[in-house]
Amino acid sequence: MGSFAKVSCLSLLTVALLAGSAQARTVKGCVIKAKTNCVGKNLSRQNLRGAVLNHSVLHHINLRNANLRGADLRYADLRKADLRGADLRGAKLRGAKLQYYTAPKKRGVRASQTPLCPQNSCIGANLNNANLNSANLFGANLSGASLIKASLSGAFLAYANLSRANLTGAWLVNAILAGADLSSSTLTGATLAGAMGCSTATPTGILNGLGCYN
Repeated sequence: MGSFAKVSCLSLLTVALLAGSAQARTVKGCVIKAKTNCVGKNLSRQNLRGAVLNHSVLHHINLRNANLRGADLRYADLRKADLRGADLRGAKLRGAKLQYYTAPKKRGVRASQTPLCPQNSCIGANLNNANLNSANLFGANLSGASLIKASLSGAFLAYANLSRANLTGAWLVNAILAGADLSSSTLTGATLAGAMGCSTATPTGILNGLGCYN
């Protein structure tokens, strides 16, 4: 075989290998890529470290004890996802949908809301270094969760259960904490500048903000 033919064969082989490596992998029926649809899939205990799943539809997905370290979950639909024991260290969750909304049946009736963590499904979750800026965590049960150095700037944490949560070094600038329970959480080194509480219990007392009178 001539040198030109050999070079051509090698080039084609390289292209084929690169094309194969670029293909998204499939885990338990879920194609791991941006804008994927994995509603209701069971990915518990799966290694999804560094997975790119931004803008994906992932509601009702089982991610219990899954490795999601460094995963890109920005703007993903995670309504009613099960994240019990999931490792989300360094994960990006900016703009993720973390609430389940049920449309009101009658005009003027307020829609019901079920948080991301129904029935304590986020207890003990590892969210160290996670990017939760602007995330909607209204009423979420994050008791006992580890949020060391997590970024929660502007996050909506009203009525969230953060009892026994470790928020050491967490960034809570401008976070909404009205009604949240932080009474037994660890806030050593946490930054709460601009955070708004309204009768919010913390280890150092009651946090209030604009619009609160007590």
